[in-house]
Amino acid sequence: MNLKLRCAILSLVLQTVCAGWAQQYQYPFQDPNLPVETRINNILSLMTVEEKINALSTDPSVPRLGINGSSHIEGLHGAALGGPGGWEGRGLKPVPTTQFPQSVGLGETWDPDLLQKAAAVEGYEARYIFNTDFEYSIDRRGNKHRRAAIVIRAPNTDLARDPRWGRSEESYGEDPFLTGTMAAAFAKGLQGDNPKYWLTASLMKHFLANSNEDGRDGSSSNFDERLLREYYSVPFRMGVIDGGSRAFMASYNAYNGIPMTVQPILRDITMHEWGFDGIICTDAGALTNMVTKHKYFPDIDEASAGAIHAGINQFLDNYRGGVTAALDKKLVNLSEIDENLRGIYRVMIRLGLLDPPSMVAYSNIKGPGPAWDNEEHKALARKVTQESIVLLKNSNQFLPLNKDSLKSIAVIGPYADQVALDWYSGTPPYAISVLDGIRNKLGKQVQVSFAHDNTNNEAVQIARSADVAIVVVGNHPTCHAGWGQCPLPSDGKEAIDRQSITLEQEELVKQVYTVNPRTVVVLIASFPFAIQWTNENIPAILHMTHNSQEAGNALADALFGDYNPGGRLVVTWPQSLDQLPPMMDYDIRHGRTYMYFKGKPLYPFGYGLSYTSFEYSNLKTSAEQVRAKAEIDVSVDVHNSGTRAGDEVVQLYVKHMDSKVERPIEELKGFRRITLGPGETQTVHLTLRASALAYWDASKGSFEVEPDQVNLRVGSSSADIRLQKMISVTP
Repeated sequence: MNLKLRCAILSLVLQTVCAGWAQQYQYPFQDPNLPVETRINNILSLMTVEEKINALSTDPSVPRLGINGSSHIEGLHGAALGGPGGWEGRGLKPVPTTQFPQSVGLGETWDPDLLQKAAAVEGYEARYIFNTDFEYSIDRRGNKHRRAAIVIRAPNTDLARDPRWGRSEESYGEDPFLTGTMAAAFAKGLQGDNPKYWLTASLMKHFLANSNEDGRDGSSSNFDERLLREYYSVPFRMGVIDGGSRAFMASYNAYNGIPMTVQPILRDITMHEWGFDGIICTDAGALTNMVTKHKYFPDIDEASAGAIHAGINQFLDNYRGGVTAALDKKLVNLSEIDENLRGIYRVMIRLGLLDPPSMVAYSNIKGPGPAWDNEEHKALARKVTQESIVLLKNSNQFLPLNKDSLKSIAVIGPYADQVALDWYSGTPPYAISVLDGIRNKLGKQVQVSFAHDNTNNEAVQIARSADVAIVVVGNHPTCHAGWGQCPLPSDGKEAIDRQSITLEQEELVKQVYTVNPRTVVVLIASFPFAIQWTNENIPAILHMTHNSQEAGNALADALFGDYNPGGRLVVTWPQSLDQLPPMMDYDIRHGRTYMYFKGKPLYPFGYGLSYTSFEYSNLKTSAEQVRAKAEIDVSVDVHNSGTRAGDEVVQLYVKHMDSKVERPIEELKGFRRITLGPGETQTVHLTLRASALAYWDASKGSFEVEPDQVNLRVGSSSADIRLQKMISVTP
């Protein structure tokens, strides 16, 4: 074949291919087979300046080009398109979605596999709504917004370093390893297991060191680089590297005087070190706060430029004027905006929003019925709620109650006949209160009486004549009040910290106990409470959190022995505020969290009882020493020595014996929740990497594994260590 003929054939082939491509795709970015960065290059080349500025909102759609992106929805413990926060949108009806316990309750399961399943249900329902609900809401400025979205603001990856923090209900706890493990699991569940596309996108909140509400718009969280690397950033790092999250929200506060919206660590750590390449959004109003509260910039133009320089690519603020002016004044250039927009469109491509729906498996999630009207989702909500219940006290095996021997029961308290929803909750399709759950469990064979409180001595009267009294007390997650208001000093929520950890309703507990010592206290609470009197006097105490649609059924299962509670606390419960440093002291070495706590707590980190008992034996390691880049296997035999099946949470802590820098009293480095039948023994294996024993050497700018003797401590809580073993660490 001569050259001329070859060229003619090649030309014909190319014309045929190009003609076919042109029929299928109007623009190159629409071709799913092209590399992601090539597609984004094409998008940016086609967008106008105005379109690029508009894409810096939470909706990166470009209608002219046929790009339909996704905005955000809340989803800390279930997709939120309803609830007290009004997330359904102005003028629209709520969309019901499966609701799980508050985040602190999810943490108290100590079960990342279960948490991943719960997040997968949330992601499935969010995608279902996105595929089927095309309603729009109108904001205060008259702009139209589609309410369905598959970028989900969850999990909250902040650390609950102080029980007074008003939003500690949104955190998985005070420990960085536990919180990071749970956050990574939740992110995995939201994003799904498809090798190419995400179910939804996990947008973590709030980077970083955001754990005070009072003054948060202009406050600074101050601590050294070691705490940054070893404590505050750890859960976010795990969420990115282990969980695959590629979206997060910068927090309101400053870190060491620099507002997080412009903190250099957004680029220096998350991008350059962790490989983060997605969405970084401001919190609502944070851009303006840098001018009015932090007073870090003289005007919104410079604040906008600073945010873009730092890597922000989505604004929850009135930003357009500031960004436009920053461009006009050459405070920022268009290439910087282009670079930031890349992160947004990487996420949109991973969600499959730029590809034909026929290629994206998740586009088929549409029915036939509502996703939340699903028996598997309901059963999972009940299972998660069961696992979140913590047995705080059980004198003389008072629990479980034998329903066959009961003739009457008194259910008392302000939270007995409701499932209280928090600000970030959605609207559940149904809600089973404690009173409902107990009545469901007992049927008509047992008389169940109810009193909301002790008005007119009603609570005392029904308690006196009942076989058992169950008193349900705690906090209300929205304080029954408007924004920034909590009438009770022990209550807290977003925008307001707690002023007390004393339980005002403990007086009701005392009144009931006086007439009926066979009293159980159910503390439905978002936070720790200093319940010394209750702990000293009441025979049985259970703790759970708000918001689960299956709260009452799960609690009744635990009360009457159909489920053996095995949840564990995720924060240290102090006896009083006198045991805590000042609220704004972010240096946890001054006595904060179980790692540095001074004194004896009311309940320690990791604490929780069971209706059965567990024995530990045969602690082994696969080696007597571990090198810097190696790992060892830690194994222990756990035996159920009681008569009931139950869950044990095996916890591995380490204590550094010869470190040249200050280390915590002990640190959690591994855990596993297991279920054992009566008489059953299981060998539990936990992996300990030498890198987990490193400290941050600020002089070298890196983590260093030092020569050390490390005490491995295995047990049922941070204060209940059953077995110990020494190992050597060599660099």
